[in-house]
Amino acid sequence: MSIEGPLRELGIHDVFQLLDLSRKSGVLSVTSALRDQGGSVYFERGAVVHAARRNEPYPLADQLRRAGKVTEKDIEGARTVQMSGGGTLRLGDVLVSMGVIGRRPLERQVRFLIEEVVFDLMGWQDGYFVFDESEELSVPSEANIRIATDSLLMEGARRIDEWSHMEGVIPSLAAIPALAPADGDHASSLDLLPGEWAVLAEIDGARDLRQIAASLARSDFDVAKVMYGLATTGVVTVTVPTNGSGSYRAVSAPRVRIESAPAPEELEKALGAARLAVAEAPEHADARMALGRLLGRLARHEEAAQELRTALRLDSGNAAAVRELGFTAASRGALEEAIDHWGHYLRMTPNAGDEAQMRSALDAATALHQKLEEHAHV
Repeated sequence: MSIEGPLRELGIHDVFQLLDLSRKSGVLSVTSALRDQGGSVYFERGAVVHAARRNEPYPLADQLRRAGKVTEKDIEGARTVQMSGGGTLRLGDVLVSMGVIGRRPLERQVRFLIEEVVFDLMGWQDGYFVFDESEELSVPSEANIRIATDSLLMEGARRIDEWSHMEGVIPSLAAIPALAPADGDHASSLDLLPGEWAVLAEIDGARDLRQIAASLARSDFDVAKVMYGLATTGVVTVTVPTNGSGSYRAVSAPRVRIESAPAPEELEKALGAARLAVAEAPEHADARMALGRLLGRLARHEEAAQELRTALRLDSGNAAAVRELGFTAASRGALEEAIDHWGHYLRMTPNAGDEAQMRSALDAATALHQKLEEHAHV
């Protein structure tokens, strides 16, 4: 199978889902004249095994150096071994054989690099894509990595939720942070985690968020989250160049897929990705919320309620979790609990777009509960 077309007609997330569901092997190439950039993603039976940007050599050596995993001397020694082997040895394998880095730390760094390219491409709404199918895939990776496409799409869903909150302050990865003028308060009240101090120390008023992230060997998204916190507390100011092209939007398709997938096998597949997201970020309310909704659609209401309650504990203002808890309770026949949750939801969101629907559900549950109570006392 070979498919191609403009991203405005078939979004990149749709392409990922198609390749995932059809278990295809091959190379997806994406180019953007607007960004003057391109990238390639290698698929093996639907899973992502490698990704790289155009005009950017596979940056494992730089990433390992920035992350403090290897030294320049280590890299030079590994390059010498590669040359003596005729250039067929992979840099990662050589570093592992030299005892410079363990296999697992190496795989984590390679996975990080792949994910960053994929998440960047997922944010593109302009450009052109081409997928060339090939069962005999020559993957130029430095380690054997397989990443489930569902897990990438699920992470995309998590990021779009967070970016929707941050975009008013951090509209783009081209944003350039600068230290805000001291007003006498911040110096005494500033209380940051080590990772936040590391980001703060990189701010020079000239580099944008992507450059700062690269310097720290950290995710663009994670650095943007830290910068959002620093900006909203007045520690930094943020400006965006008018000609910047670094805008970032994560794909929202996974949410649509979770909410509307009609086939049980689709829900089961999404459930696996949701469990993976929770395992990787157990304290993230959105991950718990997604898992709870999927469990509810699979009629596993007790498990769903447990995840939704955890989401609400992590984010007490999560009105959607309160609403879903009402539906879960109603599905279990716990009408009084459903009435409490829906009443709470309407108080939390008095101007919600689904107010009429939820009031109708609340009235119906209340009427049925009253009838059952009357019948019990006859």
